[in-house]
Amino acid sequence: MYDAVIKSNRVITGTRIGEAWIAIKDGVIAEVWQELPEGLDQAATDLGELVLMAGVVDPHVHINEPGRTDWEGFDTATRAALAGGVTTLIDMPLNAVPVTITVSALGQKIACAQKQAHVNIGFWGGIVPGNKGEIEGLIKGGVCGFKAFLTHSGIEEFPNATEADLRSAMPLLAQWNLPLLVHCELTDQVTIPAGANPASYPVYLSSRPHRWEDNAIKLMIRLCEELGCRVHIVHLASSYSIERIRVAKEKGLPLTVETAQHYLYFQAEEIADGQTSFKCAPPIRDGENKELLWKALQEGIIDFVATDHSPASPEMKALQTGNFLTAWGGISSIQFALPALWTAARTRNISLPQIAEWLCEKPALLAGLGNRKGKIQQGYDADLIAWNPDAPFVVTPSLIHHKHKLTPYLNEKLFGTVEQVWLKGEPVYAHPQFLQLNGGEIV
Repeated sequence: MYDAVIKSNRVITGTRIGEAWIAIKDGVIAEVWQELPEGLDQAATDLGELVLMAGVVDPHVHINEPGRTDWEGFDTATRAALAGGVTTLIDMPLNAVPVTITVSALGQKIACAQKQAHVNIGFWGGIVPGNKGEIEGLIKGGVCGFKAFLTHSGIEEFPNATEADLRSAMPLLAQWNLPLLVHCELTDQVTIPAGANPASYPVYLSSRPHRWEDNAIKLMIRLCEELGCRVHIVHLASSYSIERIRVAKEKGLPLTVETAQHYLYFQAEEIADGQTSFKCAPPIRDGENKELLWKALQEGIIDFVATDHSPASPEMKALQTGNFLTAWGGISSIQFALPALWTAARTRNISLPQIAEWLCEKPALLAGLGNRKGKIQQGYDADLIAWNPDAPFVVTPSLIHHKHKLTPYLNEKLFGTVEQVWLKGEPVYAHPQFLQLNGGEIV
């Protein structure tokens, strides 16, 4: 007997979507059948036309605990993740206090997370000036890789790494075959005209030009080739770098790239003055740029999509003044990772297996979890979601489980309701009810 058998007419297994039965034993997918085997004397949970897919893996999440739980925390972030079908997330080394740049800080993170892990949680370590001596300890402590900023991160506890810092750290990461995730912006002098309206989105957009990204990506490709370290470019927003990335990949460099849902869903022309919920860095660019990102994603130049869930309090988002230049840059969105991407994709002739590749399989590979997460396949953890891609819903504050209800997706009509979620084969969510909390594990 299996612990459970789940059947759907639309099961995503690799590039295939069709009828299948999933047998689960001891938290793991024991069998995947395309036809019901003779002699199976066990009733299956029949999901009908709901899509059964591996749980979403989001490797770019800022949870901010310990130290800044007024921004977010493990409880609210992982509740929102669970309701949105994200079964595994990897927490960035900032903006918590302390930031995850020491072994001690990692221990504090794990201690906080273990008590309120409603989904599976992993951790990135940080690379900052002066912490090379902590890198090996962080690796042995279980981090999935490391994150560095090439520009000011926005908080003083996480200064940007210089080229010298990266040259010092990257050979060690290469020895361990771990990725270096990089926020790619190299700043130079930008002059905002006197009298410019700080609530104007075009003014903010001009303050972070695409050349900042392009120059940083050029640097990271050079270091990747020279030092042989896996490099992952986070939240690509500039389409001007796509050709350079394509050439680097054709050379066989260990380079991967993500973009974010908000760069594929929104565009600069539609952002009104004062709408600081849209502020992020790099900024959301124009519609032509958005379409080029979509093309690169479909061609495999961009590997996958991650939210960069980066919440802050309404006060920090400068809602009263609408000042883009002083507002915190970050978008709250982990609950909408799947429906936001699918809503934008469904009008572009994109298949459901492609969505699974971009949200589940490829992110799991980056985080070193590709042998157990991100696929419906024998031997993989039975982290599963059932969702209805045809069902619309409107994002309202009452639906949002993030700590703060501030998101640019507010009042948007999205498609793709998450109906059921399983962790290790255990049902933990049935819309809109949380059936079991704290069912995740540290990965």
